Amino acid sequence: MKEISVYTDGACSGNPGPGGWGAVLFFGPHKKEASGGTKHTTNNRMEIQAVIEALQLLKEPCQVAVYSDSAYVVNCFQNNWIRGWLRNGWKNSKGQPVENQDLWQKLWGLMQIHRVTYIKVKGHSDNEWNNRCDELARKAIKRL
Repeated sequence: MKEISVYTDGACSGNPGPGGWGAVLFFGPHKKEASGGTKHTTNNRMEIQAVIEALQLLKEPCQVAVYSDSAYVVNCFQNNWIRGWLRNGWKNSKGQPVENQDLWQKLWGLMQIHRVTYIKVKGHSDNEWNNRCDELARKAIKRL
């Protein structure tokens, strides 16, 4: 399997409000940037959407390391929230429907194609590629 590194970020102007996402993918010496936005959304939705969009760019099953500053995204998989949601019929620990279920289901489907690991990075600090993703996401908001 090809090994891909992906940096992602989401941003929202107001929460909810106009939102954007950014992703930077690396494969060997190759780099690809992607971004987009939605007129009315939340920051959490944009964080998930960034990962979805990045994985959808891959043309074959890959080993993917996703670097994100979103505790929401990273903890879902590192702390196995997703397994509990699947086991409980997409209900959270309080018995309520999981927020952003549509996006989580789409992401889970993509994770059945790719081997994905999630790595938490500190946001708005010295991580060049996280900062680039934030810039892409904010520019996407301005294009809406």
